Amino acid sequence: MPHELPPLNALRAFESAARLGSVSEAARELHVTHGAVSRQVRQLEEQLGIPLFVKDGRGVKLTDAGGRLREAASEAFERLRSTCAELQRQTAEAPFVLGCPGSLLARWFIPRLDRLNRDLPELRLQLSASEGELDPRKPGMDATLWYAEPPWPADMQVFELAAERIGPVLSPYHPRCAELRNAPPKALLDEALLHTASRPQAWPTWASQQQLDPARLRLGQSFEHLYFLLEAALAGLGVAIAPQQLVADDLKSGRLLAPWGFVETSARLALWVPARRLDRRAERLADWLRAELRSVEQPS
Repeated sequence: MPHELPPLNALRAFESAARLGSVSEAARELHVTHGAVSRQVRQLEEQLGIPLFVKDGRGVKLTDAGGRLREAASEAFERLRSTCAELQRQTAEAPFVLGCPGSLLARWFIPRLDRLNRDLPELRLQLSASEGELDPRKPGMDATLWYAEPPWPADMQVFELAAERIGPVLSPYHPRCAELRNAPPKALLDEALLHTASRPQAWPTWASQQQLDPARLRLGQSFEHLYFLLEAALAGLGVAIAPQQLVADDLKSGRLLAPWGFVETSARLALWVPARRLDRRAERLADWLRAELRSVEQPS
C-alpha cells in the first residue's frame, strides 16, 4: 500500500540513531545489537526509497530527508511517551493533580475541600500551590485553576467557571469603617489604598467603572501576594481590593464588608487542561466548581 506506515521498530531505531547521532549509541539505548539497528534503518530507507543517513567520519549524518523524518518521528514518540504517562496517571489509583494560586487555594478552595472530596471521591485530588504562573503543560500537572483573560491558547481545553468580579473591602475594625461604609465610591480617593504587585490594574479598573479618575487614586501599602493583602484588610489596616470569590466567606461572616459592591472585569476564573491530556475527571471537577461558585452570594 502506497501510504502504509513503516514498521514501528524501524521508526524507533531511526529516531534513536538520529537523535543520538550514532547507530552504536542507539543500539545501547534500545538494548539491541549494532547490526539490528542498521538493518532496521536500512529497511526504512528501502521502503521510503531515499537515504536517511550518510557516512560522516566514524559516525553518520542525516540527509535533508532524514532531518524531516527525525523531526516528525521525535514529536510523535514524545507525544506517545507523554500520553502513555498521562493514561497511567488517570487510573483509579492515580490522583488528579490541580495547580492553584496560593491565595485562591487558601481563601476559597481549602474551606470547600472536604465537601469536594465527599462529592467527588474518585478524583483523589492533589493540590499544588504557587503564586507564580502555573503552567498546566508541566509533566505531573493535570489541570490549573486560575484567573486569566481570553483568548485561550489553542492547545488548552479551558472550562470557564465564572466571571471575575472585583471590589473594595474593609474590616469592621478599620478606624473609619462607620464613615466609609455609608460613603460614595469617590470617598476612597482620600484613602491610602492597600494593593498588590501581582494585580496592579485592579484599582484602576474598579475606579474607571465607577467613573472615577484612576490617576487620583492614592496607593498605600503594597503586598507581594493577594493573601497577605487580605490579611492586612482583615486586621483593619486599610481598604483592599479583591475578587468576590476570595472574600465571599469573609463577607458572609461579617469579617469583611463590601459597601461599594463588585464590578466585572474581562478575566475569568477557569479550569485549564492541556487538550492532549483531557481527562473526564476534569469535566466533573469543572461542573462541581461551577455549582459551588453559583452559590456565592451576589452583591445587592
